[in-house]
Amino acid sequence: MKHRWAALTFVLAFSVIMPTFAAAQSGTPPAPEQRPRLELGQNYPNPFNPETKIPFAVGDFPACSEPNRQYRVTLRVYNLLAQLVAEPILQGGTGSAVGGRPLKNLLLTCNQYIAYWDGKYLNTAREVASGIYLYRLEVDGRAVVKKMIVTK
Repeated sequence: MKHRWAALTFVLAFSVIMPTFAAAQSGTPPAPEQRPRLELGQNYPNPFNPETKIPFAVGDFPACSEPNRQYRVTLRVYNLLAQLVAEPILQGGTGSAVGGRPLKNLLLTCNQYIAYWDGKYLNTAREVASGIYLYRLEVDGRAVVKKMIVTK
């Protein structure tokens, strides 16, 4: 159990440090008004079995000062060893962002969205094991991480 908490702490610390380190290495960071605003909600239900929904928002929703701007969005689920477990799909969708597509480099406009994960490993019919998983939303290179719990 101590190893799981150590791994979780490492993954969370790494996800916070890495974008900061990369920005420091790239020269001048973008101005705050150029950085995309993103909001990642807690999945529900949590804990869950066998499926869950993940709410998120991109852009400066609900104001949407640039309603036609497109943001490159990726949402992934990882285990505590930082191994890719799944890529949830977009539920619903608006405009050119049709629902049912995996959230991998998907172009979305400023809005509020919901992702769906069926609790299965990537490209398989096997359900994931009980435990703690991390989900990471990345919008134009900026990331936010939260945790979720799967129970059987």
